[in-house]
Amino acid sequence: MTEARRRTVPLRSELAAPGRPSAEALARLDRRWRPRYLMLAPHRLGFFLAMLLLMASGLWWALVQIDRVSGALALPYGVAPSLVHAAVMTFGFMPLFFAGFLFTAGPKWLHVEPWPVSRVMPPLLLQAGGWLVWLAGGSWGLLVALAGCAVAFLGLGWMTVLFIRLVQRSTLQDRLHARAIAAACLVGCVCIAALGLSLAGGRGDLARAWVLTGLWGFVAAVFVVVAHRMIPFFTSAVLPMVQAWRPFWVLWLMLAAVVAEALAVWLPWLGWAPALDTGGLLVRGALELSVGAVLVWLAYRWGLLQSLAQRLLAMLHIGFIWLGLAFVGHGLAHGVQGLYGSAAGELGALHALTMGCLGSLMLAMVTRVSCGHGGRALVADRLVWTLFWVLQLATVVRLAASAPLPWSPVLLAVAALLWAGIMAVWGLRLIGWYGRLRADGRPG
Repeated sequence: MTEARRRTVPLRSELAAPGRPSAEALARLDRRWRPRYLMLAPHRLGFFLAMLLLMASGLWWALVQIDRVSGALALPYGVAPSLVHAAVMTFGFMPLFFAGFLFTAGPKWLHVEPWPVSRVMPPLLLQAGGWLVWLAGGSWGLLVALAGCAVAFLGLGWMTVLFIRLVQRSTLQDRLHARAIAAACLVGCVCIAALGLSLAGGRGDLARAWVLTGLWGFVAAVFVVVAHRMIPFFTSAVLPMVQAWRPFWVLWLMLAAVVAEALAVWLPWLGWAPALDTGGLLVRGALELSVGAVLVWLAYRWGLLQSLAQRLLAMLHIGFIWLGLAFVGHGLAHGVQGLYGSAAGELGALHALTMGCLGSLMLAMVTRVSCGHGGRALVADRLVWTLFWVLQLATVVRLAASAPLPWSPVLLAVAALLWAGIMAVWGLRLIGWYGRLRADGRPG
């Protein structure tokens, strides 16, 4: 009897708080990387596939820039490299990160049952596979690229339908953020379809216009919606002295700003002359400068200065302030174009948005979700913090490369190499997390 009790009563060292295994129990967990663990939660699979595509596209673009500077690689090009790059950076890995986040956090926002990972796996695989084929088509030929674009379109469409069904199942009154994201995903589907059709018709200029439309109307729109919902919440959770301030007029302002930029892409195509004359460009520039100033003020209002004491939070706020700087850059570029006829600064402003804002927010948000849902402390350790600041350096170098200077191609190659290196180090680290059990032993 005594011996039986000894076998059934746990040792004191194995007792722990409810729901949390002891150190001894954690030590017995399987710590190996296994593909099946990617199916334990939507963010694991979505982020894993996004990282693969992020690293592949970064390496490819770095090789293209090295080849342009040196000519040593003699890479073949079946589609214009700038279009291949723009499309995969806009529609490639970003929607996969969105999927990992939306199918993990979205059901909690909406108070509905989440989809099983097996249900979201096919559209995610279609997107990842399609954009990898698109990258290959950049060298192998137009038909290969179009096939990849078509497969990716099917994947994003399927993913969008699954998310819309989550929104429809919810009985909450406040579904504004989720509905806005669903609408943005529909815009993304239209833009990818139109990109493929334009390219098939030999209209590379029209294809670029659809990529820009998707950048502003899909990707940037999703980011501003998530930023409005999450940045004030994260800030007040870490810094109780900062109140979670997020009135809906702020959301509507940010959405109106990015939608206006998406629509402005089409003004020259519609033949609206005032869009390209001096007066029209100056008015547009003034509006963009005004929006940029409001967004910089908003970053301060949300606790930018206070956030600097906490690295992971500071990354979110610094990433957001790049959005305001991107609008300021666009305003200055359009003002200069209106006065002097030069549009040289517009590409730099565009990369303030893509590398500065979207890249920084991606690094911060994905790291935070990966830590939180991986059972790790919600902190940016020395490696992540260093990568973040190297990304800021890469962004500044890319902005400098937009100037019409003799050494701009070299600066562009340096920026591409920095981006590829940052994403490789970051991606390999997090891929190592996604294929292992949670560090705290909990499910998910």
